[in-house]
Amino acid sequence: MRHVLRRAGFLVALSCCAPWAIAAPAEELSIRIGYLGYRPDIGPVLSNVIPEPDDAGLRGAELAIADSNSTGRFLKHSYALESVTSETAEDLLEQAAKQYADGLRLFVVNAPTATLRQLSDTMPEALLINAGSADDRLRSQNCLANVLHTLPSRSMLADALGQFLAARRWNRWLLIVGTTADDQAYADALRRAAKRFGHQIVAEKPWSFDNDQRRSAQAEMPLFTQATEYDVVLVADERGDFGEYVPYQTWLPRPVAGTQGLTATGWHKTVETYGAAQLQKRFEAHANRWMNDRDFAAWMAVRSLAAAVTRLRSTDAGAIRQLSLSGELPLDGFKGRKLSYRSWNGQLRQPIPLVHPRALVSNSPQEGFLHPTSELDTLGFDAPESTCRLSEVRP
Repeated sequence: MRHVLRRAGFLVALSCCAPWAIAAPAEELSIRIGYLGYRPDIGPVLSNVIPEPDDAGLRGAELAIADSNSTGRFLKHSYALESVTSETAEDLLEQAAKQYADGLRLFVVNAPTATLRQLSDTMPEALLINAGSADDRLRSQNCLANVLHTLPSRSMLADALGQFLAARRWNRWLLIVGTTADDQAYADALRRAAKRFGHQIVAEKPWSFDNDQRRSAQAEMPLFTQATEYDVVLVADERGDFGEYVPYQTWLPRPVAGTQGLTATGWHKTVETYGAAQLQKRFEAHANRWMNDRDFAAWMAVRSLAAAVTRLRSTDAGAIRQLSLSGELPLDGFKGRKLSYRSWNGQLRQPIPLVHPRALVSNSPQEGFLHPTSELDTLGFDAPESTCRLSEVRP
């Protein structure tokens, strides 16, 4: 009897003196996230390049919603994706305006730079996460106050490749550049990486052929790649007009890298470590195909929003943006390191896989490339190289 009374007295004392011991009930929260997708028609391609899936990006966002609901139910948080995919920029902007008018403030955007800018301007109180444009200008000089980026920039991809080639001492480059604006932008990123990591571009050749290389690569490519002694051929052909026919056809027997051959990418089927294999399996069961870089960027965008909502217990776009840029929101992206957004330009720090179609070759940053705060900031535009200061600006 004395034991029972003593225990009862302890419980009374605990309830009176330690109110924190009784957890407050979780407040129910409904989180609406918009997905805006538009990819322009790239026109006829001069090769047998395998096209990107029409639902690239969207399927990654859908999986992230399912993952967020799996963990969120313990907090009584419910996530819903409201997706719009359009064939024209005008239609996408119209549909996005309707969602914005209906109160939606959190968006994942898979669209070209021009469309992303328009969305940013017309929805100033929203937070947009860019999962579709690799444009360096959005991270270096023309940052948008209400936009974060989960897709790696071209400079991040080029730097990842430049570090690997420096580690291999393949320092003399032959650079072949396609005709599109995207090819020119990627070539600019490669030139920047070459200067940054001590490489020499011994020759640069613009691709000017307009024929189908399936029939003429063996005859034309060796002559086209004649140049001063080089260690590696770098290709800038984002659309895939000719780059697939460069490997094994060069004048000198050299490796090929860039947009074809050894490529740097935000995600690839061959990434399996640090729990990535489980993510790959879940995605393949959901989408019936492999996960690509835009799928991962959209998945990461939704998951980072969910992580911020969990921390803040709020869906306020401004508060989520502020937390994301503060560096106090470490994120798990199955890449072996905690990821976070850069305070100056809103770019997600992340390791970059280097792959060929059937295998993972390496991950950058490479060993030995040091940085005062994070080796991940050796990829892409570091704070002194960018004029953007998003953490100091209110959208």
